[in-house]
Formats: sequence, structure tokens, C-alpha cells
Amino acid sequence: MHDEIIIETRELTKVYGSITAVDHLNLTIKKGEIFGLLGPNGAGKTTTILMLMGLSEPTSGSIRVAGLDPVRQALSVKRIVGYMPDNMGFYGDLTGRENLFYTARLNGISPGRAKKKIEELLVRVGLKEASDRRVREYSKGMRQRLGIADVLLKDPEIIFLDEPTLGLDPEGTKELLDIILQLGKKEGKTILISSHLLHQVQAICDRVGIFVKGKLVAVGSISDLAKEIGSEQVIELKTRDMSVFPTEEIKAIPGVSSVEIHEDMAIIKGEEQDLAPKIVKALVAKDIDIYHLRARSSDLDDIYSRYFHEGEGKENGQTAKAK
Repeated sequence: MHDEIIIETRELTKVYGSITAVDHLNLTIKKGEIFGLLGPNGAGKTTTILMLMGLSEPTSGSIRVAGLDPVRQALSVKRIVGYMPDNMGFYGDLTGRENLFYTARLNGISPGRAKKKIEELLVRVGLKEASDRRVREYSKGMRQRLGIADVLLKDPEIIFLDEPTLGLDPEGTKELLDIILQLGKKEGKTILISSHLLHQVQAICDRVGIFVKGKLVAVGSISDLAKEIGSEQVIELKTRDMSVFPTEEIKAIPGVSSVEIHEDMAIIKGEEQDLAPKIVKALVAKDIDIYHLRARSSDLDDIYSRYFHEGEGKENGQTAKAK
């Protein structure tokens, strides 16, 4: 990864009537970086990508993509950018190979060059054996891999992926993430992934940005964001009978900040680094058998939850003031 900034927005804003989809976004992404844009549906992620590509005009603010202005130089931006939307459209009656040849023609790639490139890409995304089957027969995972091949046909410098693993089974997700990781780490592509699936993003991204109602409320590496919210200890714990778990007694232990009971597990959070021994001692004293215990630091789920709720709180506070 280089230090060169390849994507930059300043006070980028998009308003639809009374709705502010993107609110004064200031974001920089470095060349060769895999960046995850996180947030629930409707947070403004897709709108941001469309503006970066020149497919939607900002209400205000500025954008630079590889030094280009997508508003005034949209065609130039499209030449260096590849985009895979959350629902990639293909012609179902055409084969995978035929769909790729169609995309090649649209991009002005010569038949000879297209043939060689398509064969390479079909092998790369694991669709060589299925390349002559009609796309309507493809699974969701196969369509997503064909989408990656479609994006790579013109060898883009920057790749935008909108919810690329949505609806995939675990094996299909792993295969797709491996391809994305290779594009970023081995080939130096700059990749922006929009997603609400936190664990998948955590596995491959250099940095993440958390979006709440059009605002970027936090940005950084997962380790840096974890430090910002404090080095919280998280204990995952299972006992023989979770229905009689002594929630209030565990909450009363010094250093414990919260106890959440899920179907078969307790999630205990706190600031103390030696929480686990204290919790074990308290449970043993009550003759409760422990079947599983794991201590970890804050992960992306914890980070996202903290910043998301803070962002929601600020938004609600501003709304109350306005009223």
C-alpha cells in the first residue's frame, strides 16, 4: 500500500428532498488500500459510491478520484474504475463466457485481446468448467464470481464492490473474499467495499469507515478504533443451564460494565483485564459448571455497536434541539 491518496472527498453532501443521504463526508483512501464502508441499509453507502463514479451528482462538496473530478470528467473516471453492484445484472440466456464477451465489446476491447483475457479470468474466478452454461443456471456465488470477472475485464485501477457477499453461503463467501484479498494485496488494486456484514469486512480490510445516517462517525484500522473506544475486555461464557445464569451477581463484580444473555451464551464486557478469573470464581462459588469461556479484546462488532449508538444518539439530540 502506498501513501498516495487516490480517493478524496471534501464536505461531500447529497440531498434528496428533505433527506440528507450523505452529510458533509470527508474521506481519504490510499492507493492499494482495501477500505470497508460500513453501515446499515439506507446509511448512504451506495449513494457515496455512485457519486464517486460520476453516476450521481453531489448537492455540494468535492470529489477527486485519481486526480479526476467525477462530475466533470465522468468518462475518464469510468475508464479506471470497476463497479460491482449488490445485484449484478447479466443476460440469463447467455453463457458466462458470452456475457463477458458482451462486456468486452461495450468497453471497446478487441476480440483477440478479449478472448485471451476472458479465458484467464474464467480460470481465476473458478468458472472455467461452468463458462458455457447459461447464467440463469448459475448459483448466487457463481454470479458474484462472474461479476468479479466482469469488473476485471478492463483492468481497473480502482474497484467498488457494493455488498459483494450478500446472500452467499460460507464457502462462496470465503472464495470471493480470497479473490478480493488477492486483488488488493498482490496486485495493488484500490478496493472500496460497501457492506453491513462486519466479520467479512474485518477479515480483509486495511481500514474501515462507519456510516450512520449519512455521516462518517469513525474511520481507521480496527486496532486503532478499538483503542479509541478503550481496551474493553469481552468474555464469552457458556454454562450448563443459561436460564439460571446469575446476571445481577456478575454485573456487581468490579470492572464489569455489561452482561448480555443470548440463547446459549453470556457476553460480559468490562474495563478490567483480569475479569475472567473474577467471573470464574463467582460462578464456582455458586456451584455453576462452566462449559466454555473465551476472553478477547474488542472486535469490529463491538466497535461498530459503540460508534453506531453514539452516532444515533448525536442525531437524535440534534433532532430534539431542532424541534
